[in-house]
Amino acid sequence: MSKRSPHDVVVIGAGVVGAACAYYATLAGLRVAVVDRGPVAGGTTGAGEGNLLVSDKEPGPELDLALLSTRLWRDLADTVGAAAEYEPKGGLVVASGPQGLAGLRAFAAAQTAAGVRAAEVESDELHELEPHLAPGLAGGFHYSQDAQVQPALAAAHLLRAARERGAELFLGEAVHTVRTRADGSVLGVTTDRRTLDTPALVNAAGTWGGELARLAGVGLPVLPRRGFVLVTEPLPRIVRHKVYAADYVADVASGSAALQTSAVVEGTPGGPVLIGASRERVGFDRTLSVEVLRRLAANAAAMFPVLRTVAVQRAYRGFRPYLPDHLPAIGADLRVPGLHHACGHEGAGIGLAPATGLLIAAQLTGAEPELDLTPFRPDRFAGPHAPEGVE
Repeated sequence: MSKRSPHDVVVIGAGVVGAACAYYATLAGLRVAVVDRGPVAGGTTGAGEGNLLVSDKEPGPELDLALLSTRLWRDLADTVGAAAEYEPKGGLVVASGPQGLAGLRAFAAAQTAAGVRAAEVESDELHELEPHLAPGLAGGFHYSQDAQVQPALAAAHLLRAARERGAELFLGEAVHTVRTRADGSVLGVTTDRRTLDTPALVNAAGTWGGELARLAGVGLPVLPRRGFVLVTEPLPRIVRHKVYAADYVADVASGSAALQTSAVVEGTPGGPVLIGASRERVGFDRTLSVEVLRRLAANAAAMFPVLRTVAVQRAYRGFRPYLPDHLPAIGADLRVPGLHHACGHEGAGIGLAPATGLLIAAQLTGAEPELDLTPFRPDRFAGPHAPEGVE
Protein backbone atom coordinates (compact mmCIF):
# COMPACT_ATOMS: atom_id res chain seq x y z
CA MET A 1 0.00 0.00 0.00
CA SER A 2 1.54 3.29 -1.06
CA LYS A 3 1.76 6.29 1.22
CA ARG A 4 1.07 9.85 0.09
CA SER A 5 2.91 12.81 1.57
CA PRO A 6 2.79 16.36 0.17
CA HIS A 7 6.06 18.29 0.10
CA ASP A 8 7.14 21.59 -1.39
CA VAL A 9 10.19 19.86 -2.87
CA VAL A 10 11.59 16.35 -3.12
CA VAL A 11 15.37 16.05 -3.39
CA ILE A 12 16.69 12.89 -5.06
CA GLY A 13 20.09 12.06 -3.62
CA ALA A 14 21.46 11.92 -0.07
CA GLY A 15 25.02 12.84 -0.94
CA VAL A 16 26.50 16.15 0.11
CA VAL A 17 24.91 18.12 -2.76
CA GLY A 18 21.44 16.74 -2.02
CA ALA A 19 22.02 17.33 1.69
CA ALA A 20 22.95 20.96 1.02
CA CYS A 21 19.88 21.44 -1.18
CA ALA A 22 17.69 20.04 1.58
CA TYR A 23 19.40 22.13 4.26
CA TYR A 24 19.02 25.47 2.46
CA ALA A 25 15.49 24.64 1.33
CA THR A 26 14.44 24.06 4.93
CA LEU A 27 16.15 27.31 5.95
CA ALA A 28 13.94 28.98 3.35
CA GLY A 29 10.87 27.50 5.03
CA LEU A 30 10.09 24.77 2.52
CA ARG A 31 8.72 21.32 3.35
CA VAL A 32 11.37 18.91 2.10
CA ALA A 33 11.75 15.19 1.49
CA VAL A 34 15.06 13.54 0.55
CA VAL A 35 15.03 10.18 -1.25
CA ASP A 36 17.99 7.94 -1.99
CA ARG A 37 18.17 4.37 -3.23
CA GLY A 38 21.06 3.73 -0.85
CA PRO A 39 22.42 5.14 2.44
CA VAL A 40 23.54 8.68 3.18
CA ALA A 41 26.70 9.44 1.19
CA GLY A 42 26.52 6.03 -0.46
CA GLY A 43 27.72 7.25 -3.88
CA THR A 44 30.34 9.77 -4.97
CA THR A 45 30.32 11.63 -1.64
CA GLY A 46 31.40 8.58 0.32
CA ALA A 47 34.33 8.03 -2.05
CA GLY A 48 35.60 11.60 -1.94
CA GLU A 49 38.54 13.21 -0.18
CA GLY A 50 36.52 16.16 1.07
CA ASN A 51 38.33 18.89 -0.84
CA LEU A 52 36.98 22.44 -0.67
CA LEU A 53 39.13 24.10 -3.31
CA VAL A 54 39.50 27.37 -5.14
CA SER A 55 43.12 26.68 -6.10
CA ASP A 56 42.36 24.37 -9.03
CA LYS A 57 39.74 26.54 -10.75
CA GLU A 58 40.38 29.09 -13.48
CA PRO A 59 38.39 32.35 -13.51
CA GLY A 60 34.84 31.79 -14.65
CA PRO A 61 31.52 30.38 -13.45
CA GLU A 62 32.95 27.43 -11.51
CA LEU A 63 35.40 29.63 -9.60
CA ASP A 64 32.57 32.05 -8.79
CA LEU A 65 30.62 29.09 -7.43
CA ALA A 66 33.66 27.93 -5.44
CA LEU A 67 34.24 31.36 -3.88
CA LEU A 68 30.60 31.54 -2.80
CA SER A 69 30.86 28.02 -1.35
CA THR A 70 34.07 28.91 0.47
CA ARG A 71 32.20 31.64 2.34
CA LEU A 72 29.25 29.35 3.02
CA TRP A 73 31.45 26.55 4.36
CA ARG A 74 32.92 29.03 6.83
CA ASP A 75 29.39 30.02 7.84
CA LEU A 76 28.50 26.33 8.23
CA ALA A 77 31.43 25.71 10.55
CA ASP A 78 29.23 26.33 13.60
CA THR A 79 26.52 23.99 12.26
CA VAL A 80 28.52 21.02 10.96
CA GLY A 81 32.17 22.09 11.22
CA ALA A 82 33.56 20.19 14.20
CA ALA A 83 31.40 17.14 13.56
CA ALA A 84 32.44 17.04 9.89
CA GLU A 85 36.16 17.65 10.58
CA TYR A 86 36.13 21.00 8.79
CA GLU A 87 39.72 22.26 8.44
CA PRO A 88 40.52 25.63 6.81
CA LYS A 89 44.10 24.46 6.39
CA GLY A 90 44.92 25.93 3.00
CA GLY A 91 46.43 24.37 -0.09
CA LEU A 92 49.90 24.29 -1.59
CA VAL A 93 50.49 23.75 -5.31
CA VAL A 94 54.09 22.94 -6.23
CA ALA A 95 56.07 22.94 -9.46
CA SER A 96 59.05 20.71 -10.16
CA GLY A 97 60.69 23.04 -12.68
CA PRO A 98 60.78 26.64 -13.97
CA GLN A 99 58.27 26.01 -16.77
CA GLY A 100 55.70 24.60 -14.37
CA LEU A 101 56.25 27.48 -11.96
CA ALA A 102 55.73 30.02 -14.75
CA GLY A 103 52.44 28.32 -15.58
CA LEU A 104 51.36 28.45 -11.94
CA ARG A 105 52.32 32.12 -11.75
CA ALA A 106 50.15 33.04 -14.73
CA PHE A 107 47.28 30.92 -13.44
CA ALA A 108 47.48 32.49 -9.97
CA ALA A 109 47.58 36.01 -11.40
CA ALA A 110 44.30 35.43 -13.23
CA GLN A 111 42.75 33.88 -10.12
CA THR A 112 43.87 36.78 -7.93
CA ALA A 113 42.11 39.20 -10.24
CA ALA A 114 38.95 37.13 -9.68
CA GLY A 115 39.14 37.28 -5.87
CA VAL A 116 41.34 34.31 -4.95
CA ARG A 117 44.10 34.71 -2.36
CA ALA A 118 47.25 33.16 -3.85
CA ALA A 119 50.75 33.80 -2.52
CA GLU A 120 53.89 32.68 -4.32
CA VAL A 121 56.26 30.53 -2.26
CA GLU A 122 59.92 30.52 -3.23
CA SER A 123 61.78 27.23 -3.55
CA ASP A 124 63.72 27.76 -0.33
CA GLU A 125 60.51 28.64 1.57
CA LEU A 126 58.50 25.54 0.68
CA HIS A 127 59.84 23.56 3.63
CA GLU A 128 58.60 26.18 6.06
CA LEU A 129 55.07 25.20 5.00
CA GLU A 130 55.74 21.51 4.40
CA PRO A 131 58.93 20.26 6.08
CA HIS A 132 58.75 16.79 4.47
CA LEU A 133 58.49 17.90 0.85
CA ALA A 134 61.08 16.53 -1.57
CA PRO A 135 64.08 18.82 -2.16
CA GLY A 136 64.72 20.60 -5.43
CA LEU A 137 61.21 21.82 -6.24
CA ALA A 138 61.11 25.10 -8.17
CA GLY A 139 58.49 26.74 -5.96
CA GLY A 140 54.75 26.95 -5.62
CA PHE A 141 51.69 28.88 -4.53
CA HIS A 142 49.88 28.88 -1.21
CA TYR A 143 46.08 29.17 -1.28
CA SER A 144 44.78 30.12 2.16
CA GLN A 145 41.11 29.67 1.17
CA ASP A 146 41.39 25.93 0.48
CA ALA A 147 39.91 23.68 3.14
CA GLN A 148 38.79 20.12 3.81
CA VAL A 149 35.90 18.24 5.40
CA GLN A 150 35.11 14.59 5.97
CA PRO A 151 32.51 14.31 3.18
CA ALA A 152 30.25 11.57 4.54
CA LEU A 153 30.07 13.32 7.90
CA ALA A 154 29.34 16.64 6.19
CA ALA A 155 26.41 15.11 4.30
CA ALA A 156 25.09 13.37 7.40
CA HIS A 157 25.18 16.50 9.55
CA LEU A 158 23.65 18.73 6.88
CA LEU A 159 20.80 16.23 6.65
CA ARG A 160 20.54 16.14 10.43
CA ALA A 161 20.18 19.91 10.47
CA ALA A 162 17.55 19.73 7.71
CA ARG A 163 15.60 17.07 9.60
CA GLU A 164 15.63 19.26 12.70
CA ARG A 165 13.74 21.77 10.55
CA GLY A 166 11.19 19.21 9.45
CA ALA A 167 12.73 17.48 6.43
CA GLU A 168 11.91 13.81 5.90
CA LEU A 169 14.50 11.27 4.80
CA PHE A 170 13.68 8.09 2.87
CA LEU A 171 16.70 5.82 2.36
CA GLY A 172 16.94 2.55 0.46
CA GLU A 173 14.19 3.64 -1.93
CA ALA A 174 14.88 3.91 -5.64
CA VAL A 175 12.77 6.34 -7.61
CA HIS A 176 11.27 4.46 -10.55
CA THR A 177 8.75 7.02 -11.81
CA VAL A 178 8.69 10.80 -12.13
CA ARG A 179 5.01 11.69 -12.29
CA THR A 180 3.86 14.65 -14.36
CA ARG A 181 0.62 16.47 -14.97
CA ALA A 182 -1.14 16.80 -18.31
CA ASP A 183 0.80 20.01 -18.99
CA GLY A 184 4.11 18.21 -18.41
CA SER A 185 4.91 19.79 -15.05
CA VAL A 186 6.16 17.79 -12.07
CA LEU A 187 3.49 16.10 -9.94
CA GLY A 188 5.68 13.86 -7.79
CA VAL A 189 7.72 10.66 -7.69
CA THR A 190 7.05 7.04 -6.96
CA THR A 191 9.44 4.65 -5.23
CA ASP A 192 8.93 0.97 -4.50
CA ARG A 193 7.52 1.95 -1.09
CA ARG A 194 5.60 5.18 -1.46
CA THR A 195 4.26 7.98 -3.64
CA LEU A 196 5.42 11.50 -2.86
CA ASP A 197 3.47 14.46 -4.17
CA THR A 198 5.43 17.62 -4.92
CA PRO A 199 5.43 20.50 -7.40
CA ALA A 200 9.25 20.62 -7.39
CA LEU A 201 11.87 17.92 -7.84
CA VAL A 202 15.65 18.37 -7.40
CA ASN A 203 17.90 15.95 -9.26
CA ALA A 204 20.91 15.60 -6.94
CA ALA A 205 21.61 12.03 -8.00
CA GLY A 206 25.29 12.64 -8.74
CA THR A 207 26.76 10.22 -11.25
CA TRP A 208 23.29 8.81 -11.81
CA GLY A 209 21.83 12.25 -12.55
CA GLY A 210 21.43 11.34 -16.20
CA GLU A 211 19.26 8.36 -15.27
CA LEU A 212 16.99 10.51 -13.11
CA ALA A 213 16.75 13.09 -15.91
CA ARG A 214 15.65 10.35 -18.32
CA LEU A 215 12.90 9.33 -15.92
CA ALA A 216 11.66 12.92 -16.19
CA GLY A 217 11.83 12.74 -19.99
CA VAL A 218 14.90 14.92 -20.65
CA GLY A 219 18.52 14.33 -21.55
CA LEU A 220 21.48 15.26 -19.36
CA PRO A 221 24.82 13.72 -20.48
CA VAL A 222 26.29 12.87 -17.06
CA LEU A 223 29.13 10.35 -17.38
CA PRO A 224 31.08 8.52 -14.65
CA ARG A 225 34.77 9.36 -14.28
CA ARG A 226 36.49 6.82 -12.03
CA GLY A 227 39.05 7.79 -9.40
CA PHE A 228 41.06 5.96 -6.73
CA VAL A 229 42.35 7.10 -3.35
CA LEU A 230 45.00 5.44 -1.16
CA VAL A 231 44.70 5.65 2.63
CA THR A 232 47.83 5.20 4.76
CA GLU A 233 48.20 4.01 8.31
CA PRO A 234 47.60 6.72 10.96
CA LEU A 235 50.56 9.08 11.18
CA PRO A 236 51.65 12.21 13.02
CA ARG A 237 50.71 15.34 11.07
CA ILE A 238 53.50 15.12 8.49
CA VAL A 239 51.40 16.75 5.73
CA ARG A 240 49.95 20.06 6.88
CA HIS A 241 48.09 21.29 3.78
CA LYS A 242 46.45 19.83 0.74
CA VAL A 243 49.52 19.54 -1.48
CA TYR A 244 49.41 18.78 -5.16
CA ALA A 245 51.54 19.00 -8.27
CA ALA A 246 50.97 21.62 -10.94
CA ASP A 247 49.79 19.05 -13.51
CA TYR A 248 46.74 18.28 -11.34
CA VAL A 249 45.07 21.48 -12.58
CA ALA A 250 45.44 20.38 -16.19
CA ASP A 251 44.08 16.92 -15.37
CA VAL A 252 40.99 18.41 -13.73
CA ALA A 253 40.27 20.49 -16.83
CA SER A 254 40.95 17.68 -19.30
CA GLY A 255 38.14 15.90 -21.11
CA SER A 256 40.26 12.88 -21.94
CA ALA A 257 38.82 9.44 -21.26
CA ALA A 258 42.31 7.99 -20.77
CA LEU A 259 43.93 7.34 -17.41
CA GLN A 260 45.53 10.40 -15.85
CA THR A 261 47.33 10.52 -12.52
CA SER A 262 48.91 13.39 -10.62
CA ALA A 263 50.29 13.76 -7.11
CA VAL A 264 47.74 14.91 -4.53
CA VAL A 265 48.57 14.38 -0.86
CA GLU A 266 46.89 15.55 2.34
CA GLY A 267 46.73 14.67 5.99
CA THR A 268 43.54 14.21 8.01
CA PRO A 269 42.61 14.94 11.64
CA GLY A 270 42.41 11.22 12.31
CA GLY A 271 45.99 10.58 11.20
CA PRO A 272 45.83 8.74 7.84
CA VAL A 273 47.21 10.47 4.77
CA LEU A 274 45.00 10.48 1.66
CA ILE A 275 46.75 10.01 -1.67
CA GLY A 276 45.27 10.71 -5.10
CA ALA A 277 44.46 11.57 -7.77
CA SER A 278 43.43 9.52 -10.78
CA ARG A 279 40.86 10.08 -13.51
CA GLU A 280 39.60 7.81 -16.26
CA ARG A 281 36.32 7.18 -18.05
CA VAL A 282 35.64 3.45 -17.93
CA GLY A 283 31.91 3.46 -17.28
CA PHE A 284 30.90 2.03 -13.94
CA ASP A 285 33.72 -0.52 -13.90
CA ARG A 286 34.69 -1.00 -10.24
CA THR A 287 37.67 -3.29 -10.97
CA LEU A 288 40.61 -2.57 -8.68
CA SER A 289 43.44 -1.31 -10.88
CA VAL A 290 46.86 -2.23 -9.51
CA GLU A 291 48.49 0.03 -12.12
CA VAL A 292 46.57 3.07 -10.87
CA LEU A 293 47.45 2.30 -7.25
CA ARG A 294 51.12 1.87 -8.19
CA ARG A 295 51.16 5.23 -9.96
CA LEU A 296 49.49 7.02 -7.06
CA ALA A 297 51.95 5.57 -4.55
CA ALA A 298 54.94 6.47 -6.74
CA ASN A 299 53.71 10.04 -7.27
CA ALA A 300 53.17 10.56 -3.55
CA ALA A 301 56.56 9.12 -2.59
CA ALA A 302 58.29 11.38 -5.11
CA MET A 303 56.61 14.43 -3.59
CA PHE A 304 56.98 13.29 0.06
CA PRO A 305 59.90 10.84 0.36
CA VAL A 306 58.93 10.19 4.00
CA LEU A 307 55.94 8.22 2.70
CA ARG A 308 58.13 5.57 1.03
CA THR A 309 58.18 3.45 4.18
CA VAL A 310 54.59 4.11 5.24
CA ALA A 311 52.01 1.32 5.00
CA VAL A 312 48.93 1.77 2.82
CA GLN A 313 46.00 0.34 4.75
CA ARG A 314 43.37 0.44 2.03
CA ALA A 315 42.29 1.91 -1.27
CA TYR A 316 38.85 2.98 -2.38
CA ARG A 317 37.32 4.13 -5.62
CA GLY A 318 34.37 6.20 -6.75
CA PHE A 319 32.80 7.78 -9.80
CA ARG A 320 32.79 11.52 -10.36
CA PRO A 321 29.73 12.87 -12.23
CA TYR A 322 31.29 14.39 -15.33
CA LEU A 323 29.60 16.74 -17.80
CA PRO A 324 31.29 17.55 -21.13
CA ASP A 325 31.99 21.22 -20.40
CA HIS A 326 33.17 20.61 -16.81
CA LEU A 327 30.37 22.70 -15.30
CA PRO A 328 27.59 21.28 -13.15
CA ALA A 329 23.93 21.48 -14.08
CA ILE A 330 22.26 23.76 -11.53
CA GLY A 331 18.77 25.16 -11.65
CA ALA A 332 15.40 24.84 -13.30
CA ASP A 333 14.96 22.68 -16.39
CA LEU A 334 12.59 24.63 -18.60
CA ARG A 335 11.74 21.46 -20.51
CA VAL A 336 9.89 20.06 -17.48
CA PRO A 337 8.35 22.73 -15.23
CA GLY A 338 9.17 21.97 -11.61
CA LEU A 339 12.29 19.92 -12.41
CA HIS A 340 15.57 21.28 -11.06
CA HIS A 341 19.06 19.82 -11.41
CA ALA A 342 21.95 19.89 -8.97
CA CYS A 343 24.44 17.39 -10.38
CA GLY A 344 27.46 17.00 -12.65
CA HIS A 345 29.99 18.64 -10.32
CA GLU A 346 32.65 16.04 -11.18
CA GLY A 347 35.27 15.98 -8.40
CA ALA A 348 34.26 19.35 -6.94
CA GLY A 349 30.82 18.50 -5.60
CA ILE A 350 31.79 18.49 -1.94
CA GLY A 351 33.35 21.91 -2.22
CA LEU A 352 30.54 23.35 -4.35
CA ALA A 353 27.64 21.82 -2.42
CA PRO A 354 26.66 24.80 -0.21
CA ALA A 355 26.53 27.28 -3.09
CA THR A 356 24.54 24.78 -5.14
CA GLY A 357 22.06 24.28 -2.33
CA LEU A 358 21.70 28.00 -1.70
CA LEU A 359 21.09 28.74 -5.40
CA ILE A 360 18.54 25.94 -5.73
CA ALA A 361 16.69 27.18 -2.64
CA ALA A 362 16.62 30.71 -4.08
CA GLN A 363 15.10 29.44 -7.31
CA LEU A 364 12.54 27.34 -5.48
CA THR A 365 11.34 30.32 -3.46
CA GLY A 366 11.57 32.95 -6.19
CA ALA A 367 14.39 34.81 -4.45
CA GLU A 368 17.18 36.55 -6.33
CA PRO A 369 20.11 34.08 -6.62
CA GLU A 370 23.56 35.27 -5.58
CA LEU A 371 25.05 34.12 -8.89
CA ASP A 372 23.85 34.08 -12.48
CA LEU A 373 22.71 30.52 -13.18
CA THR A 374 22.84 30.85 -16.97
CA PRO A 375 26.23 29.06 -17.37
CA PHE A 376 24.85 26.09 -15.41
CA ARG A 377 21.49 25.77 -17.16
CA PRO A 378 20.59 22.10 -17.66
CA ASP A 379 19.33 22.44 -21.23
CA ARG A 380 22.63 23.79 -22.56
CA PHE A 381 23.56 20.37 -23.99
CA ALA A 382 20.89 20.45 -26.66
CA GLY A 383 20.31 22.78 -29.57
CA PRO A 384 22.37 25.71 -30.86
CA HIS A 385 23.95 26.51 -27.47
CA ALA A 386 25.44 23.06 -26.89
CA PRO A 387 29.15 22.93 -26.05
CA GLU A 388 31.49 21.85 -28.84
CA GLY A 389 31.29 18.13 -29.51
CA VAL A 390 27.88 17.68 -27.86
CA GLU A 391 24.84 17.10 -30.04
